[in-house]
Amino acid sequence: MKSLILIALHFLLQPLSVLSSLSLEKMTIKHVLVPIVMEAEATPFVEHLELKPVEDFFPSNTPFLAFSGAHGKTKVTVITMGKDAVYETGVDNVGTVPASLATYLAVEKIKTMNDGNDLVDLILNAGTCGGFNRMGGAIGDVYLTSGVANHDRRIAIPGFTEYGHGKLTSDIDPTDMAKELGFKTGIASTSNSLDKTDTCDKIMKDHNASVKDMEAAAIAYIAKMQNLPYMGVKVITDIVDGGQPTQDEFFENLASAAKSLQSALPKVMDYLCDEKRANGEL
Repeated sequence: MKSLILIALHFLLQPLSVLSSLSLEKMTIKHVLVPIVMEAEATPFVEHLELKPVEDFFPSNTPFLAFSGAHGKTKVTVITMGKDAVYETGVDNVGTVPASLATYLAVEKIKTMNDGNDLVDLILNAGTCGGFNRMGGAIGDVYLTSGVANHDRRIAIPGFTEYGHGKLTSDIDPTDMAKELGFKTGIASTSNSLDKTDTCDKIMKDHNASVKDMEAAAIAYIAKMQNLPYMGVKVITDIVDGGQPTQDEFFENLASAAKSLQSALPKVMDYLCDEKRANGEL
């Protein structure tokens, strides 16, 4: 009886997989919102596309910044999290709280622009990340995220455990895109710490995470809340299970990773926004 139920579930789930794989071909993407946390990560891409600052995009009491322009026929809005004024450190506002708040405010702001006729079609989170030797990651590798999770939200209460892990599957299956563009795919696991504990590492293994960052799961949460498709583009700056201190390796490779993003992001958008693909001609 159990085997019959499993077989039935298998066939019932097949149409869902087919629909998921076809969703990209059916999408028309005219406006991409690109949250990039750090200024150093975003600047090469903003300059490459010649995006212009958007004044009064965010409330005046927030530190977030917005840049807008076009890539081909696709409108692009890049947001960065700005610099810290709350704690008066002046460093980049990294972590899940600024990322989720800025992304939410950006989606809501765009809803009010042009009489609501210019809505976000895709949230494309871009940035740097840690990778893993055990998952075949190397410095400079570009990953398209197939899903997200958290590894620092440990809540050992039934139901809250799953909430804390916050696993979400990317709305766009990146497998074919990654093959065509020469990138890799994998799950991004998020925390608010640059380093990791042994417990964090165990949870990341349980998540089958290929990359580790400080914002992806939070931005994906906002995308899910807003019923918007989400995907991440991540470039490895440091090897989490390598021999070097994370902070040293991160700063050593940040500039080159930012340039890699500058190259990778337009390729991803070319693929996603191809009119022939959207019209089913490919």
